[in-house]
Amino acid sequence: MESNFVDYVKIMCRSGKGGKGSMHLKHVKYNPNGGPDGGDGGKGGSIILRGNHNFWTLLHLKYERHIFAEHGGNGGRDKCHGTDGKDIYIDVPPGTVVYNAETGKFVCDVAYDGQEVLLLKGGRGGLGNFQFRTATNQAPRYAQPGEPMQEMTVILELKLLADVGLVGFPNAGKSTLVSALSNAKPKIANYPFTTMEPSLGIVGYRDGKSFVMADIPGIIEGAAEGKGLGLRFLRHIERNSLLLFMVPGDTDDIKHEYEVLLNELQQFNPEMLSKHRVLAITKCDLLDEELIEMLKETLPQDLPVVFISAVTGFGLDELKDVLWRELNAESNKLQAITAEDTLVHRDKDMSVFAQELEDEGEDEDIEYVDVEDIDDLDDFEYEDENEEA
Repeated sequence: MESNFVDYVKIMCRSGKGGKGSMHLKHVKYNPNGGPDGGDGGKGGSIILRGNHNFWTLLHLKYERHIFAEHGGNGGRDKCHGTDGKDIYIDVPPGTVVYNAETGKFVCDVAYDGQEVLLLKGGRGGLGNFQFRTATNQAPRYAQPGEPMQEMTVILELKLLADVGLVGFPNAGKSTLVSALSNAKPKIANYPFTTMEPSLGIVGYRDGKSFVMADIPGIIEGAAEGKGLGLRFLRHIERNSLLLFMVPGDTDDIKHEYEVLLNELQQFNPEMLSKHRVLAITKCDLLDEELIEMLKETLPQDLPVVFISAVTGFGLDELKDVLWRELNAESNKLQAITAEDTLVHRDKDMSVFAQELEDEGEDEDIEYVDVEDIDDLDDFEYEDENEEA
């Protein structure tokens, strides 16, 4: 069954062309030399992206392969202005990033609800000959054409917005933790890559406070090079304020596993290492107190460590306290403000871009619709300067 979670779409967008200005000379029964009265053409419609928190995936755009804005109307006699083309608004969930599908270049970013970003600007309408009248040229016989349309094939890529992002190998207990702390019901099973798509859970805290936790499919060593499912979903933790690393307590070398995870994030995006981090040792219902004390001596000392068991509830309250404290730490707030203003999105590496498109089922070429099939570009006839009204 096809998933309803769509975080990757490829669409062709085209703004509207500007309408032509009118070249018309007024010539009526009682005013045979009325002069120029050609009106201006209308502006073409623009393509505008708009953040909308009511959407959480790009499913509504999955099968909308072409998005075209209206063309501006042509100017008319009696200084009639052409109609403006209607702007097209594309609603996307906050956290959507846009790339040029042909070059892989970063285009724009929609970060919050209600934000509007101009993707393609509609062409300006041409001026009618009425605008060109002067004392020495009282009957101009020319008018401006409208500006042409703009078009671009783009990739819309969603990066989930959450406070806490879970990082761990398959079967580290990420989905179990999300289900224990929130009302989210991710699939849980005892085999690798049970989680095939990201999920969000709202974790309740004291005094009605809460924060959002994001669960992504497990990472394996080499994920940054495309192994497993990691490359496809690592982008979903790029925007998280805090990273919660999860390593099972029965792992042979917990510190080594944590360092492997950290290295994968560094290979994918070095900026992710600047985020605050917390380490959770999971499945501690399998450990006794003596073994837990022994493990503490071998763990990394540069980040908070919490021993938990999502099955029995052991350590979950302490984990929420630690996460809340780190989320609201002054240094984390300053980092979040700075990241909002200086968040840098890297251009896509074209060597792997094609593979990403194939994995997402977006590798097929979008059929370009001939402009002549949409609108007749030559539907305007210059009006005879001697024509009577």
